[in-house]
Amino acid sequence: MATTDDSFNGMTERCDSCELETIHEVSVQIRTESMKEENAQFSREPYRVSECQRCGNRTSQRMNNA
Repeated sequence: MATTDDSFNGMTERCDSCELETIHEVSVQIRTESMKEENAQFSREPYRVSECQRCGNRTSQRMNNA
């Protein structure tokens, strides 16, 4: 998971592409999962999105997978 260091952003985590601990920009996005228009308002889920600032590799993970 993410750790902090003395960098400006402070978020470092393992990048599978770089194979190093690198600075990542991390955000949360709400995504609609249903393709049906009548159910779209009930199918929004939070995702954690992480982008490596070294190589640009982006990963996302659904946050409420219980």
